[in-house]
Amino acid sequence: MKLNISILVFSFLILNSAFLISCSCPLTTLSLKECDKYDIIFRGRIKSDTLYDAKKGKAVFEVSELYKGVIANQFSVLFEYGGECAQVFNVGEEWIIYSNYKQAINAKMDWCSRSRKYFKNDKLDFYTVTYGNDYAAELDFLRQKFGLHKTLKPVENQTIGEGNILPNQTQFIVTLLISIVAMVLFYYLFNRFFKW
Repeated sequence: MKLNISILVFSFLILNSAFLISCSCPLTTLSLKECDKYDIIFRGRIKSDTLYDAKKGKAVFEVSELYKGVIANQFSVLFEYGGECAQVFNVGEEWIIYSNYKQAINAKMDWCSRSRKYFKNDKLDFYTVTYGNDYAAELDFLRQKFGLHKTLKPVENQTIGEGNILPNQTQFIVTLLISIVAMVLFYYLFNRFFKW
């Protein structure tokens, strides 16, 4: 009977081992060498709901302290979700983000970067065990080594009302006639003053 139970438990564990695999990011230590791997390092609070599309997500941060990089005070971070190390971004959470530029207005974050969430209760902060330092010590290190930098003001989308507008039929005809007259006038003046 005990043998059957042992075999059953062992079989269950083997068959469900995919669920038992934990996140396996390489261990890092807080250093300038580690920080050199990233284009952008900032502290910020998640401003708006996370948008998901397929297996990709986007979170907009209100940047409170910028340590490295050139970004606006509202900055988008792209990330993948659903992997073994993926976490959830929630509105209002404070994070220290380590990432690299994807485009000028956003960055792509790897879950195995040093990015970490702020926990009000230090006992819940599992990053402290993984990274070897607490949240406050990480902030102190970043402030001392990089200082605080100014963020850019957000640029409003200026394409509305100022983009290319297709002319209506009357404008098209007038533009076409003016172009034809200009070409005929150029041809006439060129042949008159520059005869071969």
